Amino acid sequence: MTLTVDAGELTAAEILDALEDGQRVVVRVEMLGGVHEVTLRHDGTTYYCDTPTTLHKHESVDAMRTCIEEMGYGRGE
Repeated sequence: MTLTVDAGELTAAEILDALEDGQRVVVRVEMLGGVHEVTLRHDGTTYYCDTPTTLHKHESVDAMRTCIEEMGYGRGE
């Protein structure tokens, strides 16, 4: 199942809960002069941030939370 949201619509904790439940989270963000989609997912071991330019991997929930917060995908708690 895929959950599609605008950047800042959910908190980092809500995004992480969705990922832990096996959902992909597609976040619409404004960057590079337009609106783009970033796909966040978790395969049970590794967290992924698939942006229009790069695939980032994170090995821990803390690293993923930091990414979500620093990139503005989720709003503050």
